[in-house]
Amino acid sequence: VFSMDRALFLEVLKDSYSAYYNIIEDENLAELPMAFRADYFSRAEQYWLSKKIKVWGNETNEFCYVFSAESFDNETVDKCVKAALDESLPRVKPHKEHQYSNVKLLFVADSFDKAVRKHIQAKKFEKSYKFSLHGFTMLKTCAVDLAAEEAYPNKAGYELAKYFQKLFAARKED
Repeated sequence: VFSMDRALFLEVLKDSYSAYYNIIEDENLAELPMAFRADYFSRAEQYWLSKKIKVWGNETNEFCYVFSAESFDNETVDKCVKAALDESLPRVKPHKEHQYSNVKLLFVADSFDKAVRKHIQAKKFEKSYKFSLHGFTMLKTCAVDLAAEEAYPNKAGYELAKYFQKLFAARKED
């Protein structure tokens, strides 16, 4: 069984994220196996005739935490999720033009025990601000198994499976 080098994969992942995200080497979570954090901020506005007449504004944010280890256990996963939520939720600034601020956790491992993988996929967190009128926050998690070259996201992070399939396919072409 061919297994992808985790350090090399993390560099590819960091490079991929750096196109749209701010990469942060975060020392705040030093007790956890965190590789890096990536923050994404987007704001769009539409005007009518001049900038004084704003039609709409829309703000979306994402805080992505990448954890890397040979393998994970349920306790470590729970600590990572709690730490990431505790650190990112205070940074969410809801207002009427805020659409969402999602928290994404990627667990990159050489291989995953099936129970731990299922534990990661079962993680859920949702929070709405003023009945979603000021946006919401969702937790997206994904177990990235380098030995199997598979990604196992939770329901909220379903799009991560396609992203990692493309990333694994690109690595095979090199």
